[in-house]
Amino acid sequence: MVPTERIIIVDFGGQYAQLIARRVRECGVYSKIVSYTRDLDEILAEKPQGIIFTGGPASVYEDGAPRLDSRIFEAGIPIFGICYGMQWMCRELGGDVKRPITREYGYAKVQKLADGDVFANVSAETDVWMSHGDYVEEPPIGFEVIGKTAHTPVAAVADTRRKLYGVQFHPEVNHSKEGMQMLRSFILDVCGCRGDWTMEHFAETAIQEIRDTVGDGKVLLALSGGVDSSVCAQLLSRAVGSQLTCIFVDHGLMRKNEGDEVEAAFADSGMHFIRVNAADRFLARLKGITDPEQKRKTIGEEFIRVFEEEGRKIGQVDYLAQGTIYPDVVESGTGNAAVIKSHHNVGGLPAVVDFKGLIEPLRDLFKDEVRELGEELGLADYLVWRQPFPGPGLGIRIMG
Repeated sequence: MVPTERIIIVDFGGQYAQLIARRVRECGVYSKIVSYTRDLDEILAEKPQGIIFTGGPASVYEDGAPRLDSRIFEAGIPIFGICYGMQWMCRELGGDVKRPITREYGYAKVQKLADGDVFANVSAETDVWMSHGDYVEEPPIGFEVIGKTAHTPVAAVADTRRKLYGVQFHPEVNHSKEGMQMLRSFILDVCGCRGDWTMEHFAETAIQEIRDTVGDGKVLLALSGGVDSSVCAQLLSRAVGSQLTCIFVDHGLMRKNEGDEVEAAFADSGMHFIRVNAADRFLARLKGITDPEQKRKTIGEEFIRVFEEEGRKIGQVDYLAQGTIYPDVVESGTGNAAVIKSHHNVGGLPAVVDFKGLIEPLRDLFKDEVRELGEELGLADYLVWRQPFPGPGLGIRIMG
């Protein structure tokens, strides 16, 4: 599912990297998060229309502070630095960054000192959200100060000739009232993106790519009944029809009527749908276990055992499919990024049968995009918009 245009988000360790990526996609442009440790040539090989530097907790003048190859500023690609991203850019290009006596946190009013570019269609004074310990005292040669606050004389800078921009505040959060307009101006006007990233286009492209990959092979999907796996099943069914087999393991720990709803949704889909009613088996394994984490592991292990047994009955399978989505990948840790939480479908596969490869058609999508794709594919609303529910279900939602 290769998009025609993209914005690269370079993550310097900030808490808002995923939010920035989502904001870019709200502008109709595909975004991808990469670690600051990524090799510059690999970043440039992505051929991005623009690059955004995130914030981060470090200080630019400390030993070991996150940094990139400074050749990135010679690539001719528009860059937007946010908080730490602005500080690093300014210091790397010859500016001066200092640490104040007290850090600035909370609402601030930015006065616009120049119009156009990232401040196009932004009010003369606008509310923003500050969260920083350091500040840019003197911007580099070639940069103009385009915004200031009562406590931050250099709140926004621009080198319009090289299309380099920086803001000390966080435009991606809701507290920055016109922050989305700033991002939109950078992405659509400065970077020249068309904004044609839609789920309709994604679905068409994904279906064709799945067909090209699978050919006349067989695909096996573990269908949990959750939003991600259900949308994945619908997409795969559209692509390869009866070549897809879905195994739905009903462990008896789902919400009321949930198993029946999942079965009904895919009964006439054209795929081979197998429902395994294994409630007695799971409850027997859980007998006497009260610790939630031990329950999780027990349920997960038993799920794999059931799935393997059913998979072997099918015989030869060419591809194993998973409903992995983008936050699963980001949260499981990439490069030097911290692991927020591990995900069962990232980095580990059940040894069911030999297969040629793994298909993860939703790997680049956020949850809200997965729901939008489900609607585009005509999946039942009660599956698309259901409340997220943990895989171990009632096993961990009920104490004891």
